[in-house]
Amino acid sequence: MLALRARQQRNFLATLLLSQGVPMIAHGDELGRTQQGNNNVYCQDSELSWIDWDKVDQPLLEFVAAVNRLRSEHPIFRRRRFFDGRPVRRGEGEALPDIAWLTQDGTPMEPEDWDSPIGRFIGVFLNGRGIGGRDDRGQPITDENFLIYFNADDVAVDFVLPSKDYSRKWDEVIDTAGEYADSEPIAAGRKIAVQAKSMVVLRAHTPPPEEPDHSVAASLAVLADEKGARKDHA
Repeated sequence: MLALRARQQRNFLATLLLSQGVPMIAHGDELGRTQQGNNNVYCQDSELSWIDWDKVDQPLLEFVAAVNRLRSEHPIFRRRRFFDGRPVRRGEGEALPDIAWLTQDGTPMEPEDWDSPIGRFIGVFLNGRGIGGRDDRGQPITDENFLIYFNADDVAVDFVLPSKDYSRKWDEVIDTAGEYADSEPIAAGRKIAVQAKSMVVLRAHTPPPEEPDHSVAASLAVLADEKGARKDHA
């Protein structure tokens, strides 16, 4: 029960922080503070509304900080315009929409799917090229693509990652169940299991930049190349 409670805390906080608009967090939510189910603490001046600073849930606080940092670094979670979502039924070769809701098999949900019982486990694609708007310097606002999977069911659910059109590989950045922590990139079309009562956030894989070689050997190689080029030119 305590493990489920801790997971649900992370589910709700991550869902809030990665939603569009301004996230509103009640004081102490990020610390694991509880009001014992009371929603009228504004009229309570007692232990029910106070924060016990000696009982801060430090791992939860660090989780919230990490998700908040993800939100801050990626404008895709801070859009200034409403989603368009078109086309719902995408033809071959057509551009990806700014947002797409995905079924378990990795295909976009169609209007009739919303009346089916699959709403307890769902995926959403956020297109980093579909944000719209410009930054302070007049440049188009773009970002990486993201996938978010939600499983509100009581058992684990398998999701198939969408086709290569969305991204060839994906990196796990959030898993409230801890299943994919520090995992290798996951290829398009692969299957992942999202644990019961949990959410997973994936970011389109970007190879890390190559570290510059500052060694003496690197300098000698450059000099050798320049010498060879001069000789060939002569």
